[in-house]
Amino acid sequence: MKIAADHAEFRRMEAEVMERTRKLLSIKGKKTPVEFHREIGKLMWDQCGMSRTAEGLKKNLRRIPELRDEFWRNVSVPGSGQELNRALEQAGRVADYFDFSELLCQDALDRDESCGGHFREEHQYPDGEAQRDDERFLHVSAWEFAGVGEPARLHKEPLAFETVKPTVRSYK
Repeated sequence: MKIAADHAEFRRMEAEVMERTRKLLSIKGKKTPVEFHREIGKLMWDQCGMSRTAEGLKKNLRRIPELRDEFWRNVSVPGSGQELNRALEQAGRVADYFDFSELLCQDALDRDESCGGHFREEHQYPDGEAQRDDERFLHVSAWEFAGVGEPARLHKEPLAFETVKPTVRSYK
């Protein structure tokens, strides 16, 4: 279905984007979007990468809101919104990345097991292999963003395996 530019929802979203653009350009802080991107990227790599712990994930869940607040107080986006502006484009993506990163950490913390390509260090067998928990986590998790500062809502879809059964992945 095509939505016309004069549709109320289109106008509402257009106004929201214009306000966000105005706000990003007006901050006049001291750090570039690239600096914030590197910092949030390092947090995610160090604490929510392939190997993770509950402690590290909780650390990120405390740090990400602080970094988001700093971003909205101290980002520097030169130029205007009237022409192609790569810094403005990147600032918008980084702002979204804070929300996405927070959801990723929440999901990783909620999934209290080692499974697939992600290893929770506190969930391993004595020989170092990943310890699954199919009793509690044989489902797909989809998190619904509810807004900054609001708890995300978890939706679960059960997984059914007919031919291939889930097993511990061995790297030995």
